[in-house]
Amino acid sequence: MSAAALLQGDLFAAAEALRRHEVTAVELTTASLAALQEHGPALNAVVELWDEDALARAERIDAERQSGAALGPLAGVPLAHKDMFYRHGKRCASGSTVRRDHVPKVTASVIERLDRAGAIDLGRLNMVEFALGLTGHNDITGHPKNPWDTDHITGGSSSGPAAAIAARLVFAALGSDTGGSIRVPAACVGITGLKPTYGRVSRAGALPLSHSLDHVGPLARSARDLALLLEVIAGADPRDPTAVDRPVPPFVQLLQRPLGGMRLAVAEAPFELPLSAEVAGLFDRAVERLSGLDVETTRLTLPPLEPLNALRRVIMLAEVATRHEDFVREQRAAYNAYTLARLEPGFAVAATAYLRAVTWRAEALRRFCDEVFTGADVLVTPALAEPIPRLDAAGSADTAAYVRLVNSMGHFICPFNYLGLPALTLPIGLTENGLPMAMQLVGPPFAEARLLRLAHRLEREADFRLGPPPFPAADHA
Repeated sequence: MSAAALLQGDLFAAAEALRRHEVTAVELTTASLAALQEHGPALNAVVELWDEDALARAERIDAERQSGAALGPLAGVPLAHKDMFYRHGKRCASGSTVRRDHVPKVTASVIERLDRAGAIDLGRLNMVEFALGLTGHNDITGHPKNPWDTDHITGGSSSGPAAAIAARLVFAALGSDTGGSIRVPAACVGITGLKPTYGRVSRAGALPLSHSLDHVGPLARSARDLALLLEVIAGADPRDPTAVDRPVPPFVQLLQRPLGGMRLAVAEAPFELPLSAEVAGLFDRAVERLSGLDVETTRLTLPPLEPLNALRRVIMLAEVATRHEDFVREQRAAYNAYTLARLEPGFAVAATAYLRAVTWRAEALRRFCDEVFTGADVLVTPALAEPIPRLDAAGSADTAAYVRLVNSMGHFICPFNYLGLPALTLPIGLTENGLPMAMQLVGPPFAEARLLRLAHRLEREADFRLGPPPFPAADHA
């Protein structure tokens, strides 16, 4: 199979082809760079490519493979990441003008781990300014566009990575998720995205937004790819005291374990935020497809999510405002209006409100797990309540319409940042406008293997996976 044809598939298959000498790292890297150069600009997905460095690393890996050297599980696989993961000596602007000349002196721990596994880093992908926004809008770098219909949003803040993966320009990417910034864009473009348990993956060397809520995780085209990437990046890290010292399971191997009557609690209507009729129909049909697997399903009325969303907003607003206070005072005009619309309310958050939200978190987690996971292994929820909106649907960033849209898009997603629970989104079909729709799988703490195993079976046996979007990815097949 040619490198360009492999690029249409998933990361796992490409890694296997490399190990079997069916393709070289140089061929695969060249194909991905060509796709990013040709189609990345139309999607506003790419910030900067490191062509020479990437091809030189690919040549070294090919030479090592020919010599019989032991190589890592991702040896020769090209990836590109959200423009917020530091690499020593390489510019990292984080979707902003404020940090457009920032050149870090450290490399993010997750990037170092991918390097050790043999992955090839192609460069920086576009994102929402400072990772603050769920729609994907960025007036500074250009709004990334959805490859299913470029008049629609990608979701954010991992917007460029989501667009590039869905359009078959790159296999996978790392993103961050403070309030849905992995899962929402994955849902909007028809790929898979995983927010691990808080502390499962180190955040050292990744742009901080809200230290109590930030998570790092992978976006890819399959649960198997997510499993492989998580196996590489997870684990304790002396550079991040919040990274939990807990054994990392063999996530890929565990995909083959039978479901064995796994108990699913399926969220049922009425919801606090009602689903549109179209989304409700897709979600109900997806739930029906669960019956073909070896699982037990029960219906569950969700615990109230809005209080959890409100508590998360208090924490995020206070922590983001604290981090950006000096920048806003000195360089306010350099900020995107969408970012300011989200950031400025944080300056008015009372310390007492912030401390209540932080201290209530452990009790909220205990209560939620008691109510949901005492009788279930996985919670199944909608991902979004409405079809994917158009880029122009949010209105001006200084109006309440934008904030309402963001809060609506995060309703089913954001509570699990506050609770720190692992959560995964995967596609369930297309709405009438030809845009993807998704559902969400949520587990108790450190149940990533369970979520990945279920998602893998859903993809394989229940058609929970979309093909390429209409964007002209086929041109480089």
